[in-house]
Parts: sequence; C-alpha cells; structure tokens
Amino acid sequence: MFNWLTQYWLSPKSFYHASGRLLPWLAFVCLLALGYGSIAGLFFAPADYQQGDGFRIMYVHVPSAFAAMAVYFLMAVSALITLVWRVKVAAICMSVSARIGVWFTLLALITGSLWGKPMWGTYWVWDARLTSVLILLFLYLGFIALQSVITDIQARERASAILALIGVINLPIIHYSVIWWNTLHQGPSLSAFAQPTIAAAMLWPLLAMITGFLLFFAVILLWRMRNHILLREMRTQWVEALIK
Repeated sequence: MFNWLTQYWLSPKSFYHASGRLLPWLAFVCLLALGYGSIAGLFFAPADYQQGDGFRIMYVHVPSAFAAMAVYFLMAVSALITLVWRVKVAAICMSVSARIGVWFTLLALITGSLWGKPMWGTYWVWDARLTSVLILLFLYLGFIALQSVITDIQARERASAILALIGVINLPIIHYSVIWWNTLHQGPSLSAFAQPTIAAAMLWPLLAMITGFLLFFAVILLWRMRNHILLREMRTQWVEALIK
C-alpha cells in the first residue's frame, strides 16, 4: 500500500502524472452528477408541503455546507501528514484546500441566509449551527492569512498545519450542534445510521448534488495542485523536460 502511494501520489512528479490521467474522468462524472441533481432537484422534485418551491435552495446549500466540512477534514489530514512525514504533496494539498474550502463555506452561509429569511423572518440569527459554520469560515481565513505572512516555507507549513489541526475540533460541533443545543436550524435530514427524513424524489437529487460538489472540489483541487507542483518544482529536471 505504501509503495503504491509512493509510486503514484506521494512524490510531486508521480502525483502530477497520475492526477493528469484522473482529471478528465472526475470532470466527466462531476458534470453527470451536477446535471442530474440540478435538473431533477429544480424541475422534477415535488414542492415541499410547508416551504413550497423555496426549499429548492437546499440543492445548493446542503452540498456546499457538506463540501465545506469535507474540505476542512481533508485539509486537517494533509496537515497531519505534513507535520509527521513532511510530504510535499500533502503540504500543497493543505494549502490549496483552504483556498477552495473558504468559497464553499461562504456559499453555505449566503444560501443559508437566503433560505432563513422566509423560514425564520431574518437572514441571520446567532444559532449554534450558523455560528459554528461562521467560525469555520474564520478558520479558513485565518489559515490563509497565516500562510500569507510567513515567508519561510517550512515554518509556514508547520504553523499552518498546527492551526488546521486545532480547528478540526469545530467539525463535530457543526455536525452535532442541532442535536446538542436547541436551535432554529432543522435537524439532520441525512444520517449514516438512520432512515432519511426526506422523500426519495427529493433525496436522490440531493445526493447527486453532494456528489457533484465533492467531485467539483476534487477537480479544482487536482488542477490547482498540479499548477503549484510545477511552480514549486520548476527547477527540477522532470519539470524542465515537461516544459520543453
């Protein structure tokens, strides 16, 4: 297993070539998932009996919130690998993930506010779920700011990795906030251990959109990581041979 990772993913050169072969397939499946999810969710899913068609913002809000948490989890795993094994690819993944995750988090907050206005009568309340997601946005911004002010590469990677690992404690708080506290935010509609609480006609487009958002993140992540690898390894023989 370790030899497979080393051969295809852990070194910058092998990662660059392996990700290049994977990208077209990920992009294709991503387009299929987003196409099915958006069409089925917006045009074929039945209107909610309480919210009417206003619930359809769920097909952007829930996937963006899910992706925001998934991206941070990947960033924290990459931070751990960076601290323990000093893997260049993990450090690049950590840095790139933060700059993508911040947009997913911002999108989740904006769509949540737009959804909250007709449901709660206000765009924002200091609800446990909303507040913890806002903290996630600040964690992303703090990570990016920390990387921007430290010039030494090793010191920058070490400090930002520590911050990423500290911030991971916020993820279970976000997930369980609607269970631990009495909040305005609705309870979880999807659970790994419970029957979904939404109809199948609404559920399948939602799952497709979540898959599409995650694949979209994977495509952007690999594409940007490849660019970072070329810049970081620009003086190596394999990059010079690639450019020629």
